[in-house]
Amino acid sequence: MQIQHLRNATIIVTLGSHRILVDPMLAPRGTLPPLRILGGPGLGGRQRNPLVDLPAGTDAALDGVTHALITHCQKGHFDHLDRAAKRWLRERNIPVVCSPEDAAHLRARGLDARPLPADHAQPSPFLGGRIRTVRCTHGRGLVGRFMAHGVGYLIELPGEPSLYLSGDTVLTPAVEAFVTRHRPDVSVVPAGGAKFDVGGEIIMGIDEVVALCRIAPGIVIANHLEALGHCPETRAGLAEAARRAGIGDRLRIPEDGEVLTFRGAGD
Repeated sequence: MQIQHLRNATIIVTLGSHRILVDPMLAPRGTLPPLRILGGPGLGGRQRNPLVDLPAGTDAALDGVTHALITHCQKGHFDHLDRAAKRWLRERNIPVVCSPEDAAHLRARGLDARPLPADHAQPSPFLGGRIRTVRCTHGRGLVGRFMAHGVGYLIELPGEPSLYLSGDTVLTPAVEAFVTRHRPDVSVVPAGGAKFDVGGEIIMGIDEVVALCRIAPGIVIANHLEALGHCPETRAGLAEAARRAGIGDRLRIPEDGEVLTFRGAGD
């Protein structure tokens, strides 16, 4: 299995002959709205998003994509599916795996939505293996009422490491229980500590990523870093916290464009 981190939450997962584009934000730097009005902590404050361009070689990396997978895309969550990505997927007629809640929204935009069953407890067939979902909590309290919470995914294919894509979520008892029960070999989680002008964090920050690493048995990959103006955490800050916590050997913090390779149990 290979995971190429493009930017923010956008990755390409290669599993055998399948190449899965996850949560694509393909717009050029500075062409999307700011996510804060008042500024405050963060790399970009009131700057337009994304803060950085896609890495060199992105077009080549996108060649051969066979599927897309969306964790959430409504209520203005352009950082997981923007207009450029919708156009790219539509023009290539890429099958888009999604939750039932997002299917009508995607189909209305001309995409080939393939919703999974609503039952989070049961897996579904997927690319010769299986996939299951887990509910995300994209912010607590008042701010959480206005968010599209979405789902995370656990992908299990024969001969490949199991892969948990958490989606945008804070660390909840449900997420902890899911990781403890299913013991994914690789987990991809948000680490930017995103916040709006009011309310608390809407995704994991440094402390919650460290806490997850303590219970996750495999490798944890951090994303959602240094690409959006409402995410104050940095790669350097997370790496230092991981070093102090003694979990640096199990946490990966990829640069934009970096490719990570993981072997299956039989390799």
